[in-house]
Amino acid sequence: MISQKWSKLIRGLQQKKQRKLEQCFIVEGEKAVLELLASTWQVKALFATERFLQQHAKAVASLPLVEQCTADELVKVGTFSTNDAALAVVAIPERPAFTLTQPEWVLVLDTINDPGNLGSIIRIADWYGIKHIICSGDTADSYNPKVIAAAKGSFLRVNLYYQDLTELFAKQQQRPVQPIYGAYLGGESIHNLALSQAGGFIVMGNEANGISPEVGQYITKKITIPAYGSAESLNVGIATAIICDNLCRISQPNQV
Repeated sequence: MISQKWSKLIRGLQQKKQRKLEQCFIVEGEKAVLELLASTWQVKALFATERFLQQHAKAVASLPLVEQCTADELVKVGTFSTNDAALAVVAIPERPAFTLTQPEWVLVLDTINDPGNLGSIIRIADWYGIKHIICSGDTADSYNPKVIAAAKGSFLRVNLYYQDLTELFAKQQQRPVQPIYGAYLGGESIHNLALSQAGGFIVMGNEANGISPEVGQYITKKITIPAYGSAESLNVGIATAIICDNLCRISQPNQV
């Protein structure tokens, strides 16, 4: 059984304030937990069904705390509507400040509020080999359970940083390293874009308001996804995928 102490902690970690206090977050579901166990991230406790523990005995052998429980218990303390596998309590890793040593694609998120969108963007970044995402301070918390669920195991491979975007780009302006592309409804078609180099910052704006004027002043190239129909706009996750696909294709024309 999951003790009252751990039940209270797990429920608390569903709130940003408690995650910050405990410096922990939760990962739920078989696939995500298995990817986690194969990584170097620190798992503080694992709660899992008998089936999961029997099938993955070697993977859980070195963990500091492993407790068997029922699927119903996992559902009661977690956020999934069904979970017949596992839930892990994980230490939030310390990350160094973002530094750019060579030109590469970096996603920049300006006030992306929806956790599901952020999780999808993390997964998209992982698909296209983008290792860094820089978030404004008011972007959704990357350790929100909804973000982790939407990201699947990609949160393990993509580094997220939270910082003031205007300070970031002001420094870039002083010593330009790579261009700053901003996604707008009006801009140069992503299909016709000519790149000065293979790499750059890709700025995606708020779901409702787009890129803020404070960040927009640093954009060196406005880009857009051409519309062929009458939809007003695209979901920010879908837009991110389309832009990343085109930029990676253009910058790596020989990639199979």
